[in-house]
Amino acid sequence: MSGRQLYAVLKHVLIYAGLVVFLSPFLIVILNSFKKTQYFVENPVAWPDPFQFSNYVDAFHKMNFLQGFVNTALVTVLSVFVIILFSSMTGYLFVRFDWKVNKVLFFIMLAAMTVPFQVIMIPLVMIYGNLGLLDSKGILIFMYMGFGVPLGVFTFHGFIKGISYELEESSFLDGCSRFRTFFQIVFPLLRPVVVTLVVLDVLWVWNDYLLPSLVLLSPGNRTLPLSTYAFFSSYSVDYGPLMSGLVMTIIPVLVLYLILQDHVIKGISEGALK
Repeated sequence: MSGRQLYAVLKHVLIYAGLVVFLSPFLIVILNSFKKTQYFVENPVAWPDPFQFSNYVDAFHKMNFLQGFVNTALVTVLSVFVIILFSSMTGYLFVRFDWKVNKVLFFIMLAAMTVPFQVIMIPLVMIYGNLGLLDSKGILIFMYMGFGVPLGVFTFHGFIKGISYELEESSFLDGCSRFRTFFQIVFPLLRPVVVTLVVLDVLWVWNDYLLPSLVLLSPGNRTLPLSTYAFFSSYSVDYGPLMSGLVMTIIPVLVLYLILQDHVIKGISEGALK
């Protein structure tokens, strides 16, 4: 075997070994979702024998999955929609209008991306709590917009720079307004970066636990991560249904990512070239 062939074999071995290491936590969760809690404690990596499909039924009812799913879907869809809408329009404004204040605001947004959420979460909750605005999905969506728009503006800003302004000038000559030009000419060209941001933001909002745990206080407003955490009690944990709840929570975003993964890779590549 030549050196080049040996290198290729070692590369593939390392890639598949890394894949196994990366997927092993997820596979362990799936296996244990079909076990009784007793068998999970005895041997977490053993094959389920027998398969306990009732764990999924128990998890569905105990965590009030349907209500949590509706709450999570509502918050995720509306949050991602406003993030994409406002960040794309703001990025367009910063690129096409050469105002000095735009440069200042753009750099403020970039600086905001470097501030960890943990630094501001306590003052944020105290302020909104004193105003009586907590325990509201609308406030949660508003906060997601505030935290998600800076990255969106940064991404759209770089992409819009690569779009020829002549396309917009032609629409202006035909009598189109700036608003109509953006949504009919510019925005369709942003599809690769829109899909990329949609997937990244959906993964972020759907799986987020910390911010909803600070804002949503009543059981009726719980998202799926909060509903899953409700399995934990002060004295014991029923691990079988807990693992089933985790699997049911993960599946929707996993399916979305598998469907859109080619668009995500394309969007990142085109964004880098822009």
